[in-house]
Amino acid sequence: MRLYAVVAVGGFRRYATYRVETLAGAFTNTVFGFIVAYTFTALWSERPHLGGYDLSQAVTFVWLGQALLMTCVMMGGGFEDELIERIRTGDIAVDLYRPADLQLWWLAGDLGRAAFHLLGRGIAPMVIGSFAFDLALPVNPLTWVAFLVAVVLGVVVSFAIRFMVALSAFWLMDGAGTAQITMLVGTFFSGMLLPLNIFPGLLGEVARALPWSSLLQIPADIFLGRRTGWDLVTAYAFQAAWALALLAAGRALQSVATRRVVVQGG
Repeated sequence: MRLYAVVAVGGFRRYATYRVETLAGAFTNTVFGFIVAYTFTALWSERPHLGGYDLSQAVTFVWLGQALLMTCVMMGGGFEDELIERIRTGDIAVDLYRPADLQLWWLAGDLGRAAFHLLGRGIAPMVIGSFAFDLALPVNPLTWVAFLVAVVLGVVVSFAIRFMVALSAFWLMDGAGTAQITMLVGTFFSGMLLPLNIFPGLLGEVARALPWSSLLQIPADIFLGRRTGWDLVTAYAFQAAWALALLAAGRALQSVATRRVVVQGG
């Protein structure tokens, strides 16, 4: 496990070198946070308590979305682009020769990346947003801890989805199209556009049952104190179940790909 801990630290340090990009990203998240927050303010002024949120909770949801946008990679831009390229060029053969598990190697690196983005691009927008809006910030330290646990589980779910998307390049020659479709689906069903509690009827039930709800909707509800006690346990169980199922599916897909598919370019 020490190897994967080193890989995770390396992933953190790798993204930490891009300071200008990080500042630009935090600025962009902040600008979009203001745009969406004012949009939500107008919407909630007409429909108070929409989705069970008051205005303060709704605006907090917006800033949480901006804080977790890159942490949970809800709009693409993670390791999958690099892995797709390595599969396309045949460099994946080098990865397969390493004395390390392919899936765990990329998972460790992605956890390091997520930790950096949570600190580098997550804190600043939330702090700025708290000065401009009345955010519903938890007063209980345990709520913050519970929220961070949900974020970690959400990152693992996100990784598992993107790992399978990247492996599709073994058959599709280029997984960019699959990645784009997954990005659009993830953006919609994570709650990034609107909280999933607003979705009506069957659409809402399906949206909340899909794995993408683990990326934002569940962590946000925990942050806002809407999931406590047994509801918190069931939320964790939901995230963990999807994480294990998707990781297992990714491992099965990896096994088929590396045994039966000729590495492209090599």
